Amino acid sequence: MKRKKMKKIILFLCFFLAGCTLGPDYKKPEMQIPSEFKGNKNWKIAEPRDHLPKGSWWQIFNDPVLNQLEEEAGQANQNLQAAAARVMQARAAAGISESDKYPDINMNPSAVRSRSYVGEGMSNTGNMFTLPFDLSYEIDLWGRVRRSTEASDASAAASQSDFENVRLSLQAEVARNYFQLRALDKEISLVERTTELRTQSLKLVESRFKYGYISRLDLERAKTELAGTKAEAAALRKNRGELENALAVLLGKPASEFSLAPADLDIKTPEISPSLPSELLERRPDVARAERNVAAANARIGVAEAAFFPTIRINGRAGYQSSETSSLLDWDSRIWSLGPNISLPIFTGGSNRANLEKAKAAYDETVANYKQTVLVAFKEAEDGLSGLYHLQDQAKAQEQALESAKNALAISESQYKSGLVSYLEVVDAQRTALQTERASVQISGRQLETTVMLIKALGGGIF
Repeated sequence: MKRKKMKKIILFLCFFLAGCTLGPDYKKPEMQIPSEFKGNKNWKIAEPRDHLPKGSWWQIFNDPVLNQLEEEAGQANQNLQAAAARVMQARAAAGISESDKYPDINMNPSAVRSRSYVGEGMSNTGNMFTLPFDLSYEIDLWGRVRRSTEASDASAAASQSDFENVRLSLQAEVARNYFQLRALDKEISLVERTTELRTQSLKLVESRFKYGYISRLDLERAKTELAGTKAEAAALRKNRGELENALAVLLGKPASEFSLAPADLDIKTPEISPSLPSELLERRPDVARAERNVAAANARIGVAEAAFFPTIRINGRAGYQSSETSSLLDWDSRIWSLGPNISLPIFTGGSNRANLEKAKAAYDETVANYKQTVLVAFKEAEDGLSGLYHLQDQAKAQEQALESAKNALAISESQYKSGLVSYLEVVDAQRTALQTERASVQISGRQLETTVMLIKALGGGIF
């Protein structure tokens, strides 16, 4: 009876100790989340776009060239490939931690010839052949292995979220650069058209000067405006070339092997239906990465606390041993051993305490980083919503300004031909019309860029 009772007590203690895990259980850091975006003013509800592939948010712009660029970037961008490699490393590290839950079993055959002194000037020389299976297993009494596995799994999840964040940032950068380039294409087209008009105007001015209808001052002004327009076109082409080179790098190609034919900026800004702020925390990969880093740091506190307690390993050996190879595998040649190995920290010079303090401080750091990431996420979403809202008003006002500038240009050209105004009036009207039209193009480009950044701020793949 006593033996049965003792067995029950031992079994109970084993189950109890096996379930003991040191360190705090993980709780997600709390954040105060607003109920709605303050920048969500008068937005229309966008139509559902379930037919689009998940994550291919750029397809809402309906631009085949952009779609192709995004596909190429996703396949060949080097930063994305590096992030994918980091994910594989983190998963492998998690696999290493997971393996600590299981015993190590190794086969260590050996063949030794030795000489030993037996006394009275005599010695023995002989062979010893051993074919053992060695086993070593750590009994995870304090949860060190479990917490270590938790930390590795959380780190692997954080690495996966980092990959998603790199991919989303890449997609947004490709789209932004593409829209900037297309806006420059439109500006270059406007400036080239203005150059043609000013070339024709110069011929007219030269003719009028030849017959004495105008002074040399008007002629020099016409030449100045034409040269200035050509200089502007050259500067815009330079900027376009730099954007083209930047796209090449994003696509994983040498800049010398990549070019994009000019095209008009004929892309409408799509409507966006912002989600609730609480959903933002679930969708943004950088927020997910920061939260998983908190979980990993929390688990490492348990690992550090377990260092204060004894480590118990069960070591065992079973196999065969004989001085003759012919009898090595005989039943009588079998050997075995089994027993615990206990390592109890007595004095570590304060290293365990320092490691625990370090782990707790690292946890506090990750919590602060998580909260900062959430705050930045809300800020970026608000910036995007507010930016699009005000750009809409700016675009409407700019359309009115452009219409007035074109009317003023037509009037000044008509009056100049009639001799009612000087060429200076025409130059001013031309310059104003060009600047106003270029400003309209720039606003359209900024609307597309801001839309991209809002989609990125909302975590992408939202349609």
